[in-house]
Amino acid sequence: MKFGIFDALTLLGSLGFFIYGMKIMSEGIQKVAGARMRQILKVMTSNRFSGALTGFLLTGLVQSSSATTVMVVSFVNAGLLSLIESIGVIMGANIGTTITAWIISILGLKVKIAAAALPIIAFGFPLLFSSKNKIKSWGEVVIGFALLFMGLEALKSSVPDLKSNPEILSFLSNYTDLGIISTLIFVVIGTILTVIVQSSSATMAITILMANQGWISFDIAAAMVLGENIGTTITANLAALVANVHAKRAARAHFIFNIFGVIWVLLVFSLFLKGIDSYMESSYGTSPYNDQEAIPIGLSIFHTTFNIINTLLLIGFVKFIASVVIKMVKMKEDDGEFRLEYISSNILETPEASLVEASKEIMKFGEITSRMSGFVQSLIINQKVKNRSKLLKKIKKYEEITDRLELEIVTYLSKIPHSKLGVESSIRLRGMLSIVNDLERIGDLFFQMSLAIDHKSEDKGWFSQKQIDNLKGMFALLDRAMEQMNNNLSMDYEKVELTQSVALEKEINLYRDKLRKKHLKSLEKGEYDFHTSLIYPELYGLAERVGDHIINVSEGITGALAKDEEDMELI
Repeated sequence: MKFGIFDALTLLGSLGFFIYGMKIMSEGIQKVAGARMRQILKVMTSNRFSGALTGFLLTGLVQSSSATTVMVVSFVNAGLLSLIESIGVIMGANIGTTITAWIISILGLKVKIAAAALPIIAFGFPLLFSSKNKIKSWGEVVIGFALLFMGLEALKSSVPDLKSNPEILSFLSNYTDLGIISTLIFVVIGTILTVIVQSSSATMAITILMANQGWISFDIAAAMVLGENIGTTITANLAALVANVHAKRAARAHFIFNIFGVIWVLLVFSLFLKGIDSYMESSYGTSPYNDQEAIPIGLSIFHTTFNIINTLLLIGFVKFIASVVIKMVKMKEDDGEFRLEYISSNILETPEASLVEASKEIMKFGEITSRMSGFVQSLIINQKVKNRSKLLKKIKKYEEITDRLELEIVTYLSKIPHSKLGVESSIRLRGMLSIVNDLERIGDLFFQMSLAIDHKSEDKGWFSQKQIDNLKGMFALLDRAMEQMNNNLSMDYEKVELTQSVALEKEINLYRDKLRKKHLKSLEKGEYDFHTSLIYPELYGLAERVGDHIINVSEGITGALAKDEEDMELI
């Protein structure tokens, strides 16, 4: 039998077809779920058991444990999930990924869904042209489902006919009778194959097809499945390479969980497989050792049973696993408050997770600008040259941080594929871009205040006690407004309302007007010197402008500004 370059390319193309169908279906489901995915995770990960159930359901939904674990790493990176909660979700994801094997074993090999694939696409294709994003996303789910099984059918037809030419893989026989060594060899092969393909579901499909075509025996296929369980952890660990320390720990927990599972199964490998063989003979009247057509079901039973038992064994040790990975991945000194803590450049598999990461970083951004308010107030009160010098340096440093934060967050948000976002998420993204711009402007304004105060300090005179009290009153209002802004940033954006924020902004404006009138009267009476008459009104004027940007942030949270821009585009 000849198997040339064209045949090899056809085989690779078929695999790409299968993976592409899975990708389209997965992304469509994520769009349908939309922002609700965040709410589901928050509600359903209250304890390790509900977390495991969440992981199972989520992976069963998106049909990829790699996608789920990358998503989980993203949510941990964003601070939405704790390390302990994420471990529970990862355990459930390992069970959820076994659904793929059952779909392929029962439907992909026994039912000719590929024959109905084109009619399914005919049903889903018109949905893509719907003006409603959710219906359009459902169209992608339907088409992805059809493409997935067309890819599987193409894989089946493109693999070489080894039944008629068993000598092609005769070299494998040299490695199948070495006992535990043979098992380990094929565990490694399964691991490498999964790392290359970057999808345990796709590798599982390949393994099932190889076994169904008679390429490999049941025990060898089972060893490859164990390797796939190790290989799938690589995806999450790669995703966490440039993530924060919390995400690295979650990815490492996934690796430990799967490695432990493979180790204990290898210790009882023969007994485990004999148990499955006995069950299939009693329930199905056939043996995966003697009937290659029974191997797909046997592998599905093996995969599911192994992951369920592994989860039951380790779910009580979630805190222990967490403590182990905390020791493995230690917090570095530069993981502190002045570097990006939540967002990372490469975790963009799930746009919704990317938005969560950005929102957490923006919340931290808001807290940093709030601290600058306190520094400026201390600068007004403190007249000691040495103390003022330290405060001025600190404010300058924070202003540089706000500049960097804006640049990093905007760069990150610009990488999120807009085509994968629904209408609400697109509005939210535009709102975030507006928010970070306003927060950076707040940092600039506080820095301008510090320069004005520094300029004033060069003069021998200082602000009068009355002026200091007036400025304190203005900053007290600013602090209330910033506290409300930070509360809004920490809430689910959908729940934020502007009533209180608008009221505080009006109060700031009225107070500024009141100070202006008083200042003009004082000038008429000649109560202020020249420098004070310039710098004092500049300070409360800059403070009022901070108030304007604070209300802009809350409007950006509700999406009011983004919606206004959308309406203007329509006009």
